[in-house]
Amino acid sequence: MKSSRILLALLVATLGLLALYPMLPDSAAAAATAPPVRQPPPALPLPLPTGDQGRPQVDLVFVVDTTGSMAGLIQAAKDKVWSIATTMAQAQPAPEIRVGLVAFRDLGDEYVTRTFDLTSDLDAMYAALMEFQAAGGGDGPEAVNQALAEAVNKLSWRQSAKAYKTIFLLGDAPPHLDYQNDVQYPQTLALARQRGIVVNTVQCGSDRSTTQSWQQIAALGQGEFIHVEQNGNAIALSTPFDAKLAALASELDATRVYYGDAETRRQKLAKLETTERVAAAAPTASLASRATFNATASGSDSLLGDHELLEDVHRGKVKLETLKDAELPPTLQAMAPAAREAFVAEQTAKRAQLKQEIAAEAGRREAWLKKNVAESGAAESSLDHKLYRALRAQAADKGLRYESSTPVY
Repeated sequence: MKSSRILLALLVATLGLLALYPMLPDSAAAAATAPPVRQPPPALPLPLPTGDQGRPQVDLVFVVDTTGSMAGLIQAAKDKVWSIATTMAQAQPAPEIRVGLVAFRDLGDEYVTRTFDLTSDLDAMYAALMEFQAAGGGDGPEAVNQALAEAVNKLSWRQSAKAYKTIFLLGDAPPHLDYQNDVQYPQTLALARQRGIVVNTVQCGSDRSTTQSWQQIAALGQGEFIHVEQNGNAIALSTPFDAKLAALASELDATRVYYGDAETRRQKLAKLETTERVAAAAPTASLASRATFNATASGSDSLLGDHELLEDVHRGKVKLETLKDAELPPTLQAMAPAAREAFVAEQTAKRAQLKQEIAAEAGRREAWLKKNVAESGAAESSLDHKLYRALRAQAADKGLRYESSTPVY
């Protein structure tokens, strides 16, 4: 009798799960079954959230068509990555932000996909983005299916159901539906829904077949369909405040001091070298946006990372006197204990002062930008505004509040 009740309970539970399984629209199901397909790869184990658990978490991935016709939007993405991050950082409370990238072309091009995993280090993200140039393509449909599958399956998305997880698919050509080894996008989007990943689409240009596919992907991804001109409609203006902000950012960068074992310090040296490459390659306006972001609470995650001595001493995570000489950088190893304490205190105060100066100058820059953008009449149609509208609405479901009606330009 007891075993019968157990079997009955298992049967009811199984039927309940089947009833809850998401159904695809007829058109999506047809697209999924038209060509031979392979099954989606097994879900990778997802890492537990890290950092301060009291802060909201944002995982944002750009899936970008990098074929020749996308040159305008790729440049817009390079110009806007810091301002997009700063816009997200304006939420209350300040979120932990990670950004990832999947670039794609098509079979026969130099590459089909290239991925850059989710990271809070936006210098590393920007350096990766700078490597991409528009080339290839020219034959219509692209490897959209593979790019979406890799974005959902191969990146280290947070496991927390409270995190805001989103993909923005940017392109101007529809997906190939005739590749036998593809996982079709309806299958990938079903998995994205299960993981709580919202998939938005940004169409560049006016190709009708792309419009149909992008609208369907956004609908299945529970996201928003955005349309912009081929150049991306991004607002890119130089301001009278850019040069000073870039200079202040360089001073802020110089306050970073890392500690740890030899491997940790080697990794942190690579981080500092990446910053130097970004500073050498990025336009002054982008460096001003970077300064603005790095002075925010969210930007500190990107600027500092872990094992940053001043921050960890300030927050009580480590005591300077307990660190071994070998765990310190050479400049501190040569100092007496009292001199080390004085150095850390002086640099911590300098960093705080620089952040205040950056915040004040950034406020003047943003006021100037908003005035000039408003006078141009380009705000409502810009990529900046359309991305912000989607982010603001979707992030609200995860407890992030954005009070401003306009993005940070």
